[in-house]
Amino acid sequence: MGTPLYLSSLSCELRIIQAKNIEFKSSGGFFVRYYLSTENNKRVQLNSRLAISSKSNIIWNEVFSFGCLGPEESIDNLKKQTVVFELRWRNTVPVFGKVGKSQLVGRAEIPWKTVFESPNMEMETCVILVSKNSNVFELVSPPSLQIAMKVRVPAMVEIDKKRRNIA
Repeated sequence: MGTPLYLSSLSCELRIIQAKNIEFKSSGGFFVRYYLSTENNKRVQLNSRLAISSKSNIIWNEVFSFGCLGPEESIDNLKKQTVVFELRWRNTVPVFGKVGKSQLVGRAEIPWKTVFESPNMEMETCVILVSKNSNVFELVSPPSLQIAMKVRVPAMVEIDKKRRNIA
């Protein structure tokens, strides 16, 4: 009989609630791009839906959930990583039949460690975005992004390395 390998199961939820203090100068829409770190220093890029609004607050209330199964050290590694949130603007009027690339409005990072150390491993916060470009939009005050993050560690699974049986 082989030495048992213990795997941890993990589920995460990211919720993009709203962006605040943004006003349009031209036609277009905003979306949130976020990057999740994986092992081997790779990143997964995800985009929210495009939101078009004439108000200074843009509401998404969009949820992204994912699950992981891996050795316990994978969870320890995740605690050292951050989630990068970018508020981006895209012109929705085609030029020469194509919609142009998006432009970075502002960026913020939240460490997973903060989520793991928060009560019930969940948090909701409003982060100030570091602005990169203001020629497309008018800033009422520094733009911010309201987000929520949640982590659940439901169970550990024992796998026999030799037989690969789940106990």
